[in-house]
Amino acid sequence: MATQHSRSAARIMIAPAVILLLGWMLVPLVMTLYFSFKKYLPLRGGDLGWVGFENYSRFVTSSSFWPSIATTLTLVVSVLVITVVLGVLLALLLDRPMWGQGIVRILVIAPFFVMPTVSALIWKNMFMDPINGLLAHLWRAFGAEPIQWMSQASMPSIIIIVSWQWLPFATLILLTAIQSLDGEQLEASEMDGAPPVKRFWYIILPHLSRAITVVVLIQTIFLLAVFAEIFVTTGGAFGTKTLSYLIFQRVLESQNVGLGSAGGVYAIILANIVAMFLMRIVGKNLD
Repeated sequence: MATQHSRSAARIMIAPAVILLLGWMLVPLVMTLYFSFKKYLPLRGGDLGWVGFENYSRFVTSSSFWPSIATTLTLVVSVLVITVVLGVLLALLLDRPMWGQGIVRILVIAPFFVMPTVSALIWKNMFMDPINGLLAHLWRAFGAEPIQWMSQASMPSIIIIVSWQWLPFATLILLTAIQSLDGEQLEASEMDGAPPVKRFWYIILPHLSRAITVVVLIQTIFLLAVFAEIFVTTGGAFGTKTLSYLIFQRVLESQNVGLGSAGGVYAIILANIVAMFLMRIVGKNLD
């Protein structure tokens, strides 16, 4: 049993780590808030003084703001649906005994360890290139005209690339959950004559509800900040400009740090709204 002395010693030992973590989180946030109230143009005059909430009003009234919000939410929802549905199917498949099961699992999980920039370039140049891409050759083999993926189907292209990267994560979490399922329940339902669809719907899927919630929560946090895949493929053109990419344009391309900082505050607000919504779902599932 921990004594008062041991608890105090534990607090003292973890204090440096807590202080470092708080500094790592709070310093960028405070600096973002500070610059969001200033007109700061590094290459065009530097610090031009305080402007109050002008940056916030300019950012939210920009013609690109609400389309970027819609694009961000469309990307997040689409990737979540694809990764969860395919993740469940792949987890069920990988749970069945097969030859070379370990190698197959490694190959399925491998894309998650590829850098986002590298995976986007692979898809752009190897698969989606309208001249030399594998999909272009496949289209020509069937007598069809290749699709200009990055212009004609830009948003579906981004969704496919991001889904390919995050599908292994969902599969790994869901496979772990399936393997923790009590096999006696499935055997009993099979002996009672329950068809596979009902066994999945009434036994496997309820068991996976918590794992699916965890996948949705973690993926949403990262998907709200997707940037590299868009940067190296469409450059934010053709309706693929997300909120994070819009902030990048304001800060680096327009060299307006104050306006970009205001956009960063909006991004924080959006992330917190989505996080609170998801945490309510998580709480209900955990209960």
